[in-house]
Amino acid sequence: MSCVLGFDVGSRLTGVAIGNAFTASARGLTTIAVREGEPDWQQLDRLRTEWLPETLIVGLPLTLDGTEQPASRNARRFAAQLQQRYGLPVVLVDERHSSQEAALRFAAARGAGLKRRRDAATIDAEAAAIIVERWLGGADALPADVADR
Repeated sequence: MSCVLGFDVGSRLTGVAIGNAFTASARGLTTIAVREGEPDWQQLDRLRTEWLPETLIVGLPLTLDGTEQPASRNARRFAAQLQQRYGLPVVLVDERHSSQEAALRFAAARGAGLKRRRDAATIDAEAAAIIVERWLGGADALPADVADR
């Protein structure tokens, strides 16, 4: 397996990242608009066709103590839709603190002059990259009984 796509599911935007298993690296690609609970499937179809991922990684938002929260349902629903639409393996990965880490990375890049305030929309894609990096780095996928709830 070499190429994976990762997702940080949000209520208005979903961040998308690309990961490479050979290099164990990931980078943010883009954000996908979410309208009335549905992502822009045409844009997702284009990304899948362009990158030909072998696995899809979806961040599962959990509370600090590891329990599910209302946003977890949206992530699970999105993961199920991805699996049904593309027939690819879909892995759920604990995404706790990924958005905060992405914001810190953005602030550091901005401080170094590498990013501008207008680039803030890329934070969701950076959060998706962090989720992919965790999985590539050996973070376990959530157990099947958790993934199937």
